[in-house]
Amino acid sequence: MVLILKRNLPAIHLGDPDAANKIPSPPGTSIESETLVNMLRFRLTAAVLAVAPFFVQTVAAHAQDGDKVDLAALTQIKNEALQHSQVMENLFYISEVYGPRVNNSRNHRAAAEWAMQQMKTWGLQNVHLEKWGPFGDGWQIKKYYGALESPAYAALIGFPLAWTPGTNGPVTAEAVLAPLHSEADFAQYKGKLKGKIVLIFDPRELSLHTEADAHRLTDEEVEARTKTPDPSHLGFGGGGRPGAAAPRPGEYTPMTLSTAAPTGRVLRNQVNAFLKDEGVAVALTPGYNGDGGTIFASYGGSQDPKDPVGPPMAAITPEQYNRICRLLQHGITPRLTFDIDTEYQKDDLMGFNVVGEIPGTTKADEVVMLGGHFDSWQGGTGATDNGTGSAVAMEAVRVLASLHKPMARTVRVALWGGEEEGLYGSLAYVQQHFAPRDTMKKTPEYDKLDVYFNDDSGSGKFRAVSALGNSELAAIFQSWIAPIKDLGLETVVGLTAGPTAQPGGTDSTSFSWIGLDGIGFMQDPLEYGSRTHHSNMDLFDRVQKGDVMQGAFVEAWFAYNAATRADQLPRIETPAPTAK
Repeated sequence: MVLILKRNLPAIHLGDPDAANKIPSPPGTSIESETLVNMLRFRLTAAVLAVAPFFVQTVAAHAQDGDKVDLAALTQIKNEALQHSQVMENLFYISEVYGPRVNNSRNHRAAAEWAMQQMKTWGLQNVHLEKWGPFGDGWQIKKYYGALESPAYAALIGFPLAWTPGTNGPVTAEAVLAPLHSEADFAQYKGKLKGKIVLIFDPRELSLHTEADAHRLTDEEVEARTKTPDPSHLGFGGGGRPGAAAPRPGEYTPMTLSTAAPTGRVLRNQVNAFLKDEGVAVALTPGYNGDGGTIFASYGGSQDPKDPVGPPMAAITPEQYNRICRLLQHGITPRLTFDIDTEYQKDDLMGFNVVGEIPGTTKADEVVMLGGHFDSWQGGTGATDNGTGSAVAMEAVRVLASLHKPMARTVRVALWGGEEEGLYGSLAYVQQHFAPRDTMKKTPEYDKLDVYFNDDSGSGKFRAVSALGNSELAAIFQSWIAPIKDLGLETVVGLTAGPTAQPGGTDSTSFSWIGLDGIGFMQDPLEYGSRTHHSNMDLFDRVQKGDVMQGAFVEAWFAYNAATRADQLPRIETPAPTAK
């Protein structure tokens, strides 16, 4: 409400308790004019007093939509997270020391032991490995060498595909191009592949890069992602998973080879059995994405010990793969050498999650969770997927533990296993602790889980947070964001998101799938989709230090607010059971 006074007087806002005194006395006025101004001041004061209760009620009602935050705690958290950060030191051990952490591998297990020791050092309690499964075999690379021997030598950049065997020493053989698009192609190559190094996919067509591979979201792009242009297509994205287009059903492509979908597993098993029966020495793929030395690839075989084991398999750069194909198409038969050594871990087929917590005080049975997946693929060292998410979650709980500030609720960190193969670790955890999805028969823990915060979109700065279609939750998050916008976290997205129809993409969906607040952050994409996700360039040097420091601070701040607020956060509607 705005009152406009004539005679060039300023606009007066009735919500301003000092509004009356802001009416100036006109210069050179007579006593009569001054009397008129005083009368206006008197009447305006009465008007202000009349509307003041309405104004105060409006402000109070708005404040109730969010939280009154603890700025003293914010200063402490910010100082510890930004001035004494250990997030990159965490990442150094996860990525550089323990390297690729294919689920259930020896590297994965060694990294988990290190993480538990760190948590204990920081004072976390109830630190343990929580098993689930059985998952199946662990697997990791011990050695890789590849070369084009003739017509001219060239080292072949590449790496073995997961759950494929080694060559048992150097193998030199002729190359053969035998693209396998489906099971129907087996017949034309039957009896022709024994002892050969087989290129099992068509050459990949590559295009010129005309835009930068890395990208930070502009303020306008962040704002655009808060909009819902078509309400008939609800759902919070936050940036979909990168990669090539999905294959058609029944089509065998480099993408099919690297997918966790059941159809991909069936096709892999069929191809592996065929290649093994034919006596193939090594099978090659150009990866499903990437070029210029970057190779995107993951699966080759299966963690299930009952599935067929194919020949040794490796992904090489598409440029080198295409060169070999062109030589063959010109009637020149190249000779290649591979020396691959891999290890299957069969001692313990159970998967595991790494769990630790800071016990709460007055509401210790209520739990705030945060985490990310700890396993990775083998091409790089799993730095951005998801060493950063694990390092950020560990740093967030370290920061909170270092403050020695009482928090009503327990803060629990979880580093998930088996995410890359299908969210196995988080799905097992939430259905054991909270509710199985098929019956939605809730455990006593269901109503005690307040919220879960997840980090798994690369190393980019947190720019927004999902509200899961919950306006109450959005208002609360906005109040938490307000004092930290200078660090780049700007807004809330997903205000009209629909419920999680099925888990997928990342571990927060395991929670939202059963009606719990599983919260993800929208991050700057950087090079995640173009260079590092599931590739041999998923390395420590691709991580932006300032971004992960910001992410750890934000997670610590959000977890602190959730753990200390009077009530639990509002929740999305509990889904109905799924039919068996």
